[in-house]
Amino acid sequence: MELGITTFGDRFADPHTGHLVSELQRMQDLLEEIVLADQVGLDVHAVGEHHRRDFVVSAPAVVLAAAAARTSRIRLASAVTVLSSDDPVRVYQQFATVDLISRGRAEIIAGRGSFIESYPLFGQDLADYDALFAEKLDLLLRVRAQEHVTWHGRHRPPIDERGVYPRAVQEPLPVWVGVGGTAASAERAGRLGLPMTLAIIGGMPARFRSFVDLHQEAAQRAGHARPRLAINVHGYVADDARQAAQQFFRPTKSRCQASVASAAGRR
Repeated sequence: MELGITTFGDRFADPHTGHLVSELQRMQDLLEEIVLADQVGLDVHAVGEHHRRDFVVSAPAVVLAAAAARTSRIRLASAVTVLSSDDPVRVYQQFATVDLISRGRAEIIAGRGSFIESYPLFGQDLADYDALFAEKLDLLLRVRAQEHVTWHGRHRPPIDERGVYPRAVQEPLPVWVGVGGTAASAERAGRLGLPMTLAIIGGMPARFRSFVDLHQEAAQRAGHARPRLAINVHGYVADDARQAAQQFFRPTKSRCQASVASAAGRR
């Protein structure tokens, strides 16, 4: 078993002062968190992608490259790369670069995203939500497997025998599928023989067992070896449960109130 930390790089109001943490401070804190995780022996640190004011990371590969230069052993992953609204060739190139800087510690967790702001931002149609992901995942896997690529699809211009560089240190560069509660996504990951990261961001964990079964059964039917599984859950660590609850409650309450107010303002 491996242990790690996943963050969205969220910005929050300091519970003592009420002031919103600046983007500059949050980014510096995030890099220090990754360095500390490396020093204490955690196995992986994953950084999410969002395009909103309340999150500081819109370019996970850039953040991970900075962390790669300051760490020595921890694996560095996205969580997730919103592949549907990105270009798979560029995603591979960016993470191959992180892999080179880190000497083989980069991983991609590809997903459709829990927020939809990146779709209109990059000119994608939400009506193609699943089709975009399926097609771009196919291209990402093709680029990962082949130095020279020929590929045709509906949502991106074709590629005719073009080389994609640089190549990653790891062969293959690890690609996971991030799943947040859609059965078809779990089945697809298994059918492709890809490891799955299951994000339990709401509800009881037992409810997600069926997605694990779907993933494993689909892999078995397709003739793949048992794929790896990661589970992401909210957590807070303290000396005991009571202390953790007391420390975690106030900033969490403040964060939830801010999110509700922001949503009300947008309406």
